[in-house]
Amino acid sequence: MTNVFASETAFAIEAVQAASRACRAVQAALVTEQTIQKKDRSPVTVADFASQAIVCAQLAEAFPEDAMVAEEDSGQLQGDEHADARRSVVSHVGAVLGSSPSDQQVLAWIDHGASAAGGSERFWTLDPIDGTKGFLRRGQYAVALALIEAGEIVLGVLGCPNLAMETGGCGALLIAARGQGTRLLSLDGNGAEGTTARVSTRSAADGARFCESVESGHSDQGQSAAIAARLGITAEPVRMDSQAKYATVARGEASIYMRLPTRADYREKIWDHAAGVIVVEEAGGRVSDIHGKPLDFTHGRQLEQNAGVLATNGHLHDQVVGAIGATLSGA
Repeated sequence: MTNVFASETAFAIEAVQAASRACRAVQAALVTEQTIQKKDRSPVTVADFASQAIVCAQLAEAFPEDAMVAEEDSGQLQGDEHADARRSVVSHVGAVLGSSPSDQQVLAWIDHGASAAGGSERFWTLDPIDGTKGFLRRGQYAVALALIEAGEIVLGVLGCPNLAMETGGCGALLIAARGQGTRLLSLDGNGAEGTTARVSTRSAADGARFCESVESGHSDQGQSAAIAARLGITAEPVRMDSQAKYATVARGEASIYMRLPTRADYREKIWDHAAGVIVVEEAGGRVSDIHGKPLDFTHGRQLEQNAGVLATNGHLHDQVVGAIGATLSGA
């Protein structure tokens, strides 16, 4: 089958791999036991901005007319008080791109991601580091890039630098284009090799594994436990940071990912889910909000019309939606 997004896929793979190299370099150089103990966020700040600058720089070259909706803007790097962080970002960007960009050029690349694009137009969305606490504790984090056209996710690339591969080694890359399936390969690969990722075939909920966020502030873990009990799930949840949870479902290592709102008015950001959604769907799974409603990416930077997120292997989806509804209603 011809990949109609071949050029976009090639760009996205290269961009996510390059951004992941920068994140790994920052983590190796700056994340120490001392920074962890002090809860020092400066390493993730540097990695976050370097990752976004690298992806946006490559987007500007490959598809200069395309908009980018990303998490960061350069405000936190402006001014003399942020000179050290800015110099570190510029240094890491230059090292990965093999150039010597100016401070202003790097800041401009970062701000290329400040678009408010949405609705029916074509745009990319990026989370330069999804799972900041995972990054700081050397756990799971992801570089997540997706292309949206007319409100539909048509391409997603998910780089998970610390996710183990069955073949050995650390670092997974998942690539999904609409109607093309999901490919799984080493993050350090050239994009040509790899295997097809498929969700689990489990249709009985009682033996299923589910995953959720490490941080209780990201999802209502008490309600998750009640829903799991209603479904007859007795295994402990797989808790990990970032969109690596989508990768885990897509690879068939878990069958359910629940992200339950911690408050009624909370709305998810599109960059936190777009790449993971298509990775799961093209691996044979299903993704909706917690009420079974399709995720709507036509409302700018947030999923304004949706509550929470549910990703499953598809076979269990309706069962889980029913259990969520019964639990939340107190039935």
